[in-house]
Amino acid sequence: MPKKALIIVDVQNDFCPGGALPVPDGDKVVAPLNRYTAEFAQSDSLVIASRDWHPPETKHFKSCGGLWPVHCVQNTAGGQFHADLRLPDSAVIISKGMEPDQDSYSAFQGRDEQGRSLRRILQENRVEDLYIGGLATDYCVKASCLDALHNDWQVFLLTDAIRGVDIHPGDSDKAMEEMRKAGAQLITLTQLPFGKNQI
Repeated sequence: MPKKALIIVDVQNDFCPGGALPVPDGDKVVAPLNRYTAEFAQSDSLVIASRDWHPPETKHFKSCGGLWPVHCVQNTAGGQFHADLRLPDSAVIISKGMEPDQDSYSAFQGRDEQGRSLRRILQENRVEDLYIGGLATDYCVKASCLDALHNDWQVFLLTDAIRGVDIHPGDSDKAMEEMRKAGAQLITLTQLPFGKNQI
């Protein structure tokens, strides 16, 4: 069976209800992602969590000419992962958006604490299949999925563990269709082709 990895995209406080840039029902991805994480941990697979990790001033923010309000600033409560997200101790944390002149939507633009790119980490672990969920469908999830597909990974989009911003109505549906047309397979937890529970 090909080696696989779960990529949890940006499940941070500022993207959940009460945060600086809340995704509608963003916290609803936590419970299904915890179930995915349990399945991946049982199969001894890699779990990766990306996060926006912005400096206080960046062109990403409206205050500096960007699109978004200030969010997920380094070492703030808003930048922390949701308190109920259960990441294993072995989880690899990928930080992105750390440069003031970068937007960095895709997890492939981030690095771990050792400075390794996501691409390098996946290659070092000989990962072939990526299972991707998190926030937000129409931005960082989409960018991460498309980057993975463009770099020839097999991508499974976890449709029961994503939520979108939908600045324009239908953005999330359009993003899902774009990912599907690019080659992503759309699945839910019951369709995982592995796992002890097969739930």
